[in-house]
Amino acid sequence: MPRRIAILGAGRLGESLVRGFLSSGWRTPDELAVTVRHEERLDELRERYAVGVGTSNVEAVRGAALVIVAVKPQDMSAVLAEIAEAVTAEQVILSVAAGVTTSFIEKHLSPEARVVRAMPNAPALVHEGIAGIAAGSSAGEPDLALAEEALGHLGAVVRVSEDDLDAVTALSGSGPAYFALLAEAMIEAGLLLGLSRDVSTKLVVQTMFGSALLLRDEGIHPVELRETVTSPGGTTTRAIQELERSGVRAAFLNAISAATERSRELGARLD
Repeated sequence: MPRRIAILGAGRLGESLVRGFLSSGWRTPDELAVTVRHEERLDELRERYAVGVGTSNVEAVRGAALVIVAVKPQDMSAVLAEIAEAVTAEQVILSVAAGVTTSFIEKHLSPEARVVRAMPNAPALVHEGIAGIAAGSSAGEPDLALAEEALGHLGAVVRVSEDDLDAVTALSGSGPAYFALLAEAMIEAGLLLGLSRDVSTKLVVQTMFGSALLLRDEGIHPVELRETVTSPGGTTTRAIQELERSGVRAAFLNAISAATERSRELGARLD
């Protein structure tokens, strides 16, 4: 099986894929073909990674086993029209463009195109992300496995049905913004209590990071972690009571439901 991979669009996510493939040894520089829109990025990427970089998506696609389309959703139609005649039935097309359905891609390429759609999130940039992936109508198990292996170099991967990708978008795709908002609020609370911004930020960020490791690496359930920290009649109990009284749990449920609905709206608009 050919090992060459095309990455169409070397923005932040596309470059993270290049870095992840190379740093893990999964691919060598000569096995990657990367495209950019702007000439000034060519020399930068060549110097940094020693990979083949160009502006022609068609040239990159030719001979690639896996074609990763990492362009913005609004640019997807133009890119698909450009590469349509170059894509073959043997190639796997992996889209990481938010809201772009597999049927949309198949309509622009061919119904037989082996399309896998993915929804990664921002921590993929530091190789600690998670992506939901779903198969198009003609993609099989080997195609999903290849996409899963590729995205695994940026973090974890979960397989879902395509109908569930809107919920994945709302939960993990938008999720970093929720945590950032929480961190912002906690840091501001520290400032109001007299801590410096530097100290408050370090306390909040490290607490979030350490808590995430406990949940992931130690397999502690969120309820268990909360109850471990919450002593009867203590400071955490008082804080949780205030959060519940303010409707924080319900607010998150409503927010994520609203994000899911918006994701569906955007996808329907493209189709």
